[in-house]
Amino acid sequence: MSDDVPVTAAPEGLRGEERTDPAGRPGSPADRPWTALWVTALALPPLALLAAASWFGRWVRPGADDWCFLPAVRDDGVTGLVGTFYLDDNGRIANALLVGAYAKFQVAGHQWFPLVSGVLVLAVLWTVAVLALRRARLRTPRGLPLLLAALTAALFLFVTPNTYKTFYWPAASVSHTLPPVLACAALIPFLLARSRRGRAVALAVAALMGAFLATLSEETAIVVVVVLLTALLLSGRVVPAPDRGFVRRWCAAGIAGTAAGAVVLVTSPGSMRRRERFGAETASLLAPDSLTASLRAFAEIAVTVATTWQYVGAVAAGVLLGLLCCRADGTPPRPPANRPLLTAAGMLALLVSGYLCTVIAYPVFGDRVSDPSANRLWNDYLLLYVILLAGAGALLGLGLRRLTRRTAPAKAVCAALCVLVCVGPAVSLTNLETAMRARAEKWDAQDRRLREGAEAGKRVMPYERLVISNMLEPFSQGGRSYWPGGCVADLYGLDRVTDEAWSAP
Repeated sequence: MSDDVPVTAAPEGLRGEERTDPAGRPGSPADRPWTALWVTALALPPLALLAAASWFGRWVRPGADDWCFLPAVRDDGVTGLVGTFYLDDNGRIANALLVGAYAKFQVAGHQWFPLVSGVLVLAVLWTVAVLALRRARLRTPRGLPLLLAALTAALFLFVTPNTYKTFYWPAASVSHTLPPVLACAALIPFLLARSRRGRAVALAVAALMGAFLATLSEETAIVVVVVLLTALLLSGRVVPAPDRGFVRRWCAAGIAGTAAGAVVLVTSPGSMRRRERFGAETASLLAPDSLTASLRAFAEIAVTVATTWQYVGAVAAGVLLGLLCCRADGTPPRPPANRPLLTAAGMLALLVSGYLCTVIAYPVFGDRVSDPSANRLWNDYLLLYVILLAGAGALLGLGLRRLTRRTAPAKAVCAALCVLVCVGPAVSLTNLETAMRARAEKWDAQDRRLREGAEAGKRVMPYERLVISNMLEPFSQGGRSYWPGGCVADLYGLDRVTDEAWSAP
């Protein structure tokens, strides 16, 4: 995929100091080969993180909910799992489809999942970056959209209190990591739409993706609706008149599709049983005590995320975009006149959606919703946070460009930050890989022991807890909780497993 974004139609009546001269020599940053070279080089550290993390996926082994999905898909297939989710568990039909897609391949599906999901995240973000810049009629140095996509993906996936649950645990990734990425994927036909047919396709995709997301992740569905409502309300101020009608119809289609999917989810027997089980009925969700506790928990989450300094890398990448982009004639673009409105609207959408996500998760997780071990619940709005930081950085870069022509120091600082923010995640990934490999070796040995024992006719066998990154295992809570021991027994054809010594790599 080429990430150069040439534009054929130049705005009229523009003047600027950075334009290509009549001899054809490059006069803007987007045209300089050296700029393209160092910008592309900056994308290598986050790409290396993604590649290494995907390679480490070979050490992933099932745990927690995975124990229950494996025998269910093996015995009843993906359709059986869909029925179980809809009728008994939670009503998430789309969630069951994606879980079944990797659980169908048993342990191998868990090992390949990080590679597949990592490639998907990078591909979607890169495509959206290229198309968004092209739609905005901006040219950038070759490699800058890739830098934006790779750094955004790395920050989203690896700058987290628990990378294992965010990236390596397929069940959590399907429910909270991939949904916001799939929501971004719905932007692709929207950004490509030029003809009447293209716009019709974009509207259909928006509606279908909204319905899919609503039955995949309730939290991401909330984020989608809040963002689309914000865009709908701002369209009269920020969208040019020729495109305003299409943008409004697209937002309305996405909201309508999400609402339709939410109806399917909420009315499902599985969702009703889940709400009864955790006391998450409407009255309980809206109770003053629950709303207050959710607000307190979300404030703790916000402080944790805001004080994680590595997210400044998104701002740095955005500043580079603002400093290096240009219009078709080589002139620097002006900062949007309504940037205070855009900034305030983006921040408000993030805060509202994040709080609402905490509200619906609180009855199930309680005060643990703000604990780092439950950070996977934050991912539904964390991608929005990283993208907004990059957008804020772009506005800063455009403003700085108009204040001074000596932008080299700012570029140097931002380039250094783009590299430095990858150092911490690299160390954490290395340590996590060591723990994952140790657990995988013990898991494989126990897997052989349990299978051989079942083949020999044993009906009850001991199970050693192999905990990693606060993942649940049978006999948790000091051995008082048997779950998911019954699923382990089902997978190996046993009547029951008993507690053995606890091992925590």
